[in-house]
Amino acid sequence: MSSPRITLLVGTTKGAFLISDGADRNGWSIQGPYCDGWPINHVIGDAKTGVIWAGGGGDWHGAGVWRSEDGGTSWKVTRLTKGKMDEWAANDADFAKMIGWTDTPLPFGDTFAQIWSLGYAHGTLYAGTKPASLLASENGGKDWKRVEGLTDHPSADSWNPGGAGLVLHTIVSDPSNPKKLWVGISAAGVFATEDGGASWERRNRLSNAEACVHHDHPAAPRDGEIGHCVHNMVRAPGTSDVLYQQNHHGVWRSADGGRSWDDMTKGLPSTFGFPIRVHPRDPDTVWTLPLNGDMAGRFPPDAAAAVWRSRDGGQSWQAMRQGLPQEGCFFTVLRQAMAGDERDPAGLYFGTNSGSVFASFDEGDNWQEIARHLPTILAVEALERR
Repeated sequence: MSSPRITLLVGTTKGAFLISDGADRNGWSIQGPYCDGWPINHVIGDAKTGVIWAGGGGDWHGAGVWRSEDGGTSWKVTRLTKGKMDEWAANDADFAKMIGWTDTPLPFGDTFAQIWSLGYAHGTLYAGTKPASLLASENGGKDWKRVEGLTDHPSADSWNPGGAGLVLHTIVSDPSNPKKLWVGISAAGVFATEDGGASWERRNRLSNAEACVHHDHPAAPRDGEIGHCVHNMVRAPGTSDVLYQQNHHGVWRSADGGRSWDDMTKGLPSTFGFPIRVHPRDPDTVWTLPLNGDMAGRFPPDAAAAVWRSRDGGQSWQAMRQGLPQEGCFFTVLRQAMAGDERDPAGLYFGTNSGSVFASFDEGDNWQEIARHLPTILAVEALERR
């Protein structure tokens, strides 16, 4: 019996793309762009129904979530906030007619500019925004409400923006408990709820503060906490709440749902990077893609690309380079631009800001380029229909 086909859901600065395999992860083909060329920060899908959602927008369009129920053939957008397009159309009847614009009230006015991240769990669709807030939809993205428990957190007035602004970029769910959720905010850190979003706990404490005295970067750990500029976070498979995060300054592991964090950076060539990925079945296998830091260009160290793999929960790391460019490589891989499938061996995929998608079908040992010349890639996810 053949395995279900894999579709890579790719968000770019010029719309969403779908990259589908032919059979057994071979013969990849590209469809798109979709979503009328909107900047799309994140694309996810439901493995059971095949519904695909794409979130994005910006100053021109405002924020919105696109939805496709037919594998990408057709799309419909739910606009959530207004953009400069609305202001222009309101004052130019010819332009309004050309784009089919009508003066329709939008649910969140102009309170945020973009949808930055999406998550789907237990029948609820979540969206993270810029500036940072969390939205939830109980009907597949048609109607939305703000999760006020996070918006009203006592620390909210002290949240500071990261380099990309104050964004809620990571949404992590517990597959067995619909009440539990973690989010990552740059640069406010990790927050968790265990009551469905009614209340939230900030979870940035170090397990061993003395071990981090060597960190001297402005975004580094201090005052007993990890740096608050979390870049990406994943939950390991299994019943325990093991989390990994790639931070602005280091790779961290938590064995208790984020209540305390251990530094796992030793052995990596850089403390900086954006994405992190965990194995679909082995909680101790994790991959990251280190980049030079802020002032060094944010490209692979020595301009030689490598995905680094740990088989022991971050205690040691190995560079996986076979098939990746080893000279003159200056691309960046952004926080949501690394994904994985659930095959055995597990497949890995990442997209670059230079428009390439690389894939490994043996858990990182070997790599190949399966797409190139796309727009700047902002996100990659893998959808396998069940």
